[in-house]
Amino acid sequence: MSTNAGNINQVAGSSSSAESNFSASKLLLAPFLKTALPFMAMLTLLAFATLYYQGWAAWAHGLDATTAEFEKYWMNLFYAETVIIWGVALSAWTWLWVTRDRNAASGSITPTEEVRRYMVWIGIIACYVLALYYAASFFAEQDASWHQAVVRDTAFTPTHIVLFYGWFPIFIGFGGAMFFYAMTRLPVYAKRLSLMVTVAVLGPFMVLPNVAFNEWGHAFWISEEIFSLPLHWGFVVFGWAALAFGGLLVQILNRLMEIVPQAANEGS
Repeated sequence: MSTNAGNINQVAGSSSSAESNFSASKLLLAPFLKTALPFMAMLTLLAFATLYYQGWAAWAHGLDATTAEFEKYWMNLFYAETVIIWGVALSAWTWLWVTRDRNAASGSITPTEEVRRYMVWIGIIACYVLALYYAASFFAEQDASWHQAVVRDTAFTPTHIVLFYGWFPIFIGFGGAMFFYAMTRLPVYAKRLSLMVTVAVLGPFMVLPNVAFNEWGHAFWISEEIFSLPLHWGFVVFGWAALAFGGLLVQILNRLMEIVPQAANEGS
């Protein structure tokens, strides 16, 4: 701990020196903000757009899945978001793999470059957490309240189409990007598989397969909509996997306390 404190003091001294070329804001904040802000703004706008669309079309055109209006306003949305979201996610994952740093595990990158990559990665994590928050908090509770008021007639309802087939794939896309970026660009994670990264990504991902079990159960038992049903336990258990972000935070901070002082020395 005393070593880490000394490292932080060293960084503070380096950044406060008028002679130094090291800029904490340029090294730490700029890569993070450049990565996170555009996507977080996009996610927030998308959340509001989702709410607006639901408010406009759910009650008017979303109560009967057998109607032409439901096909027009909801099934077409389902088809579009399935193609677009999964297409973008798979393309991003492929790009991260194809453009990977094949020497990342060797630790040959400079401390400054490693810090920059960490801050880009933290920006991706921030987007993942925000998408997960929108999906698992508001839109998930909205889905439950919808089914308490309107008994589902199929697995495709206005709230399911938005939540299960829209926001779930969105946060899974960011989770995959977080995983592939760490494994292909950060030396610590390129050398070995991190349990915290794996759980933080795979746990929330498993919520999507649990949707199939949930819909199968509701098709037979029609329990609308008791939160404590065994059908819903998988959502809770896999949701708890987000606790892995606590361990991931410790891993990130420990590594940054090692390499930020080295980057400061490089730039001074």
